[in-house]
Amino acid sequence: MLSFVPLRLVRILPIALGVVTIIFFIFKMIPGDEATLMAGASASQAEIDLLRVRLGLDRPILQQYLAHIFGILQGDLGFSSTFRGNPLPHIIGRLPATLALMTTSILTTVALGLPAGVIAAVYQNRWPDYALSAFVVALLAVPNFWLGMMLIVVLSVDWGWLPSFGFTGWLSLVMPTAALAARLIALVARMTRGVMLEELRKDYVRTARAKGLDGRTVVVRHVLRNALIPTVTVIGLQTGYLLGGSVVVERLFAWPGIGDLMINAIGARDYTLVQGITLLFVLGFLLINLAVEMLYVVINPRLRHA
Repeated sequence: MLSFVPLRLVRILPIALGVVTIIFFIFKMIPGDEATLMAGASASQAEIDLLRVRLGLDRPILQQYLAHIFGILQGDLGFSSTFRGNPLPHIIGRLPATLALMTTSILTTVALGLPAGVIAAVYQNRWPDYALSAFVVALLAVPNFWLGMMLIVVLSVDWGWLPSFGFTGWLSLVMPTAALAARLIALVARMTRGVMLEELRKDYVRTARAKGLDGRTVVVRHVLRNALIPTVTVIGLQTGYLLGGSVVVERLFAWPGIGDLMINAIGARDYTLVQGITLLFVLGFLLINLAVEMLYVVINPRLRHA
């Protein structure tokens, strides 16, 4: 494992450089003068020209790109018109709230989606399978913002059980987590059920049962272990959905995270801040995929040399 992690980190570096390059040139292709947008509608032409020189926007695009790369390496994302300087400390300040929301969403997904898929597979074509499959389809069909609004109306406005906006304690996490994790729970349950059914039909399961092992041992120790890798893959790939979905959910619940900051940055046309948050999302996605690959090795050590 000690040699596995540095090797994967080295592989991430060119991908991260490519992502930074693509993001930089995409934002440069946005119509409009960057200095004018940053200076604001009330700025004079002299102030706009001064800001353009200060930010290096009057230099050739290649020089701007190299300065951007060196700036990132030094922790400087550029000039944010919202914070009047480097936005990195403000983005990092919002990071714990988003990480808390994503962590509880993933834990809730594993705690509910995985058992639901196992139960549906073990009781195939019986009422637990039908009930869980109908529930999964319902979760997939419901948009997270609509589910969030319904939770606010029922649990907060009508019953007064939970706080509806902001962070006022750990109870504040319940509704945003439910809204964000609902679709992922359904996907994991569906994937787990399908993989479990394939594994249950294989010869080693019949052999294990013929040796006298009880059904619970066969399912938990043998079948579930082999079914975990596809399920972990789905969770890793869908983390990108969690990052994107957190933008909507955080806004809906006034959650003080990076998603809410992203909406504010788009409204203020603060491209530097949007660019920084996008970069953080992409790098976070790469690191999560690295964690998923490490989980592969933990589940099946033979993959270490793959």
